Amino acid sequence: MRTIQNKIPQPKETLLKVNESTELMTFLLAKMGGMSRNAIKSLLAHRQVMVNDKITTQFNLALQVGDKVIVNSSRGNIELNHPKLKIIFEDQYLIVVEKKEGLLTVSTGKGDETTAFSILKYYVKKSSPQNRIFVVHRIDRETSGIIVFAKTREIQLAMQERWHEVVTRRVYVALVEGKVEKDSDTIITWLSENEKSLKIHSSVTDNGGRQAITNYRCVKSNDKYSLLEVELETGRKNQIRVHMEGIGHPIVGDKKYGSFTSPIGRMGLHARILAFIHPMSLEEVKFETSVPRNFLNIFH
Repeated sequence: MRTIQNKIPQPKETLLKVNESTELMTFLLAKMGGMSRNAIKSLLAHRQVMVNDKITTQFNLALQVGDKVIVNSSRGNIELNHPKLKIIFEDQYLIVVEKKEGLLTVSTGKGDETTAFSILKYYVKKSSPQNRIFVVHRIDRETSGIIVFAKTREIQLAMQERWHEVVTRRVYVALVEGKVEKDSDTIITWLSENEKSLKIHSSVTDNGGRQAITNYRCVKSNDKYSLLEVELETGRKNQIRVHMEGIGHPIVGDKKYGSFTSPIGRMGLHARILAFIHPMSLEEVKFETSVPRNFLNIFH
């Protein structure tokens, strides 16, 4: 994966190492060649400063010995404010977001739909028309949670081509119908897609499909519902939805895969944790979101 580094255009930037604990404003005043406080506030407001590869606008951010501060010559992206999409991490290579249910990751080609991709495309182009965004992976429209987008084609391809090696952990929470019989289990089946119905079918024997492995443990349950933590060993289309239907506990609100109830007014599936090897630093990064409140309210 190191070979892609030379292909990626690097922005003009100044790298500064932190040698003693201080605040960001104090540090930049000392390091940036006599810049005024207002000039530094302008850098921060225009998202041109990163601390440990994460954009910050906080002038009084506490810095520790060993921290890395980067000042970019070009303006960064403005803040994203959207009810369906929240940025939880951004650097010069990737954007990691939390998507709400009801929003497609990318367009299905049926009309001019608002998608996570279209929102981010508009967001990055606000700072420069040359900026682009690329889909690395996707989650279903009615599933909420974490998605990663790349800022260059090279990063996108590097992650997609080695996705199963790059991703070190992928955890969902699923609210399912009924009380599960086993507190934890591993489900292994082979999945194939019906071309007419576009529905995924599961078989316990090799039917020429793709093997899918899902691990789950029960976090909470009552007589009507169970809240499961689901960890994927494989990432097949609709894998969790199909596997939950297969054990007789479909995800609430998932009519396509056997659900007859909708107690929270949405499908009960949320992509909660994603950990992967960053394509440039080659270090593991981990992103985590909260369990949606309405998943938990079922058990109160």
